[in-house]
Amino acid sequence: AAEAAPGVEISELVVDGFPVPQLAAASSRAGLVVLGDRGLGGFTTLLVGSVAIGLAARAVCPVVVVRGERPSDAGPVVVGIDGSQISEAALAFAFEAAATRKVPLIAVHTWTDYVLDAAVAPLLDWDAIEADEHRLLAERLAGWIGKYPDVEVRRVVLRDRPAHALIEQATVTAAQLVVVGSHGRGGMVGLVLGSVSHAVLHHSPCPVAVVRTDPSAAAL
Repeated sequence: AAEAAPGVEISELVVDGFPVPQLAAASSRAGLVVLGDRGLGGFTTLLVGSVAIGLAARAVCPVVVVRGERPSDAGPVVVGIDGSQISEAALAFAFEAAATRKVPLIAVHTWTDYVLDAAVAPLLDWDAIEADEHRLLAERLAGWIGKYPDVEVRRVVLRDRPAHALIEQATVTAAQLVVVGSHGRGGMVGLVLGSVSHAVLHHSPCPVAVVRTDPSAAAL
């Protein structure tokens, strides 16, 4: 660490305890927690270690899990946007990350029709629905583009599953970071990751930032 960033102050601490609770407690005093991805057994390209999953679900601050090959410094930042408060927190992190790295930001928004009755689907105006999704993405990005005018923003709207779209965009663009929001599931918000963030953590080709939203907090 000292060789990589000689100007950064570094401190060391050895504690007695299990990794996830210790790191989760430390996250309340941190701006960011970074850890590596060991994977499990021989499936290192598929499975994130238990510490990474557990900490991403419980940390107070954003968590970056470093996985995959070392990404290019020129690669973009990819962020998933679903129009909720969760994606607002992820957007804030992603725009700052792209601005700091001086790279483009790829904003990915997906929509699906899997909840529709098969008899209803042919009657819908899919072009109109897609246009609405484009408008939703533009509205979500407008304020952040104004705040970060120097960040090049590329918009991607797809009829696809969110995790699949994010992983695909990260792969084809050789991204250096994927940013996802997470608030957990059901009544165990502080213990369980959402399905999208969980899937991206398992399969992303590059480091992943999980930005959790405090459900009791006001707008970020």
